Amino acid sequence: MVEPRIDVQVETNDAPPTDAKKHPNTCPKCQSHYRDAELDESLWVCSHCGHHFPMRARARIVSLADAGSFAEEAADLRSDDPLDFFDLRPYGERLAEAELGTGLGEAIVIGRATVEGNVCELAVMDFAFMGGSMGSAVGEKFARACESAVEQGVPLVSVSASGGARMQEGILALMQLPKTIVAVADLHDAGCAYVSVLAHPTTGGVLASFASLGDVIVAEPGALMSFAGPRVVQQTTREKLPDDFGLSEANLRYGHVDAIVPRPELKSQLARLLRLFANGK
Repeated sequence: MVEPRIDVQVETNDAPPTDAKKHPNTCPKCQSHYRDAELDESLWVCSHCGHHFPMRARARIVSLADAGSFAEEAADLRSDDPLDFFDLRPYGERLAEAELGTGLGEAIVIGRATVEGNVCELAVMDFAFMGGSMGSAVGEKFARACESAVEQGVPLVSVSASGGARMQEGILALMQLPKTIVAVADLHDAGCAYVSVLAHPTTGGVLASFASLGDVIVAEPGALMSFAGPRVVQQTTREKLPDDFGLSEANLRYGHVDAIVPRPELKSQLARLLRLFANGK
């Protein structure tokens, strides 16, 4: 009997060849090319077709918070490796690489800010840090963001971009689902509003926990919002899926989100929501 083999080509020299000539900031929809400065100016949105490129957490905070208003919290919080996890590389090595590559200590940045003068707590995820995966530190930082919002008596705004729970932490990562859900429940019990923004992609345990619990849930255009990706679902169900399966447009049609807001309009829409919630208290 032939034992099944694990496909590890993404970690070896057997990885499929890539087009070395492809411009790093090429729009996947219309093939337009951009310099970093051009994308920074347009909030990383293609000016030709409207495609939303991934946006780093600190750049997103700059785009949402009033200048100089953001005060980061729990910046020194880091993930541990209690399971001494090792797949093709040690987990500790992956964490160090992610921190060096992103300049972040974890896949989420939290802190107090104002949005057009409206005070709120921000919790912004960064997909560049290990796919925005949620481990113990991410869950703890989100819970602290909820606690900080309660202490200040202000709304919480989160921006999610995640591949789900962090497999290197096993059950400890899965425990962050109930932990963050309870944190949001405490936030609601204290009378504080919660606005959840879903960016591409928001999947797995993050979608199954705090990302779906906002009083208002908005999404960016074309964002994937599905517990499992369409390829996995299609292989499991053996059925052909709609072209927009799991995308924000389909989720809006079925009532899973309240609105789709293009990134250039997001700050003004969040400010309007924060004013409405403040007037309603």
